Amino acid sequence: MRSWRQPLPLTNPEFTVHEWPGYCEYRVENWHLARDGSGRVVEGYRALSWKDAVFSVIIAVLWPLFRASLRARIVLVIVLAFMLWSRCSQVLWESVISIPPHGIQLETHKGYPSMPLYAVRRFIPSGSLKDFIINEGLQRWNVRYYLSAIRRTSCGAFTMEIAYNDTLPHFPILLEVYRGIHETELFSQA
Repeated sequence: MRSWRQPLPLTNPEFTVHEWPGYCEYRVENWHLARDGSGRVVEGYRALSWKDAVFSVIIAVLWPLFRASLRARIVLVIVLAFMLWSRCSQVLWESVISIPPHGIQLETHKGYPSMPLYAVRRFIPSGSLKDFIINEGLQRWNVRYYLSAIRRTSCGAFTMEIAYNDTLPHFPILLEVYRGIHETELFSQA
């Protein structure tokens, strides 16, 4: 039986928790509310905009000129390929999935808005997972908090796997995920 909840609906509605038998997913979508209190949604990804419509009209008007020159057609194809690639490689959401007896999985889903095309997944087995922490880093004059899984490699060294690397959610979301991961059976055996 699936359970879905939104633990921070007023401050961070982009954060949802999906609970299934056997695992729990902490998902952060690539959008958030404006911090000015207006309730306005700030998109982290781009769908088709008025700029795309104007660009399409300009190409339609100038199409006869592009047909006359091979060099102009090559430039047009390169520009269109870049626009298509930039629209289809956007981060849509990132997830931390807790699978209690086995470990955790960090996922990044990319694609066109409302149509995921591919996902990057990193699984960390519970045997090599040493800790799951909230860390802080400096970005110019800002202090940014991020979640990190500390794992031991096969040669005995320690590495850090960063969760939500592209969306960089705010601290209340990180705290909720941190508490959720530490409440599972992954860290109860230590």
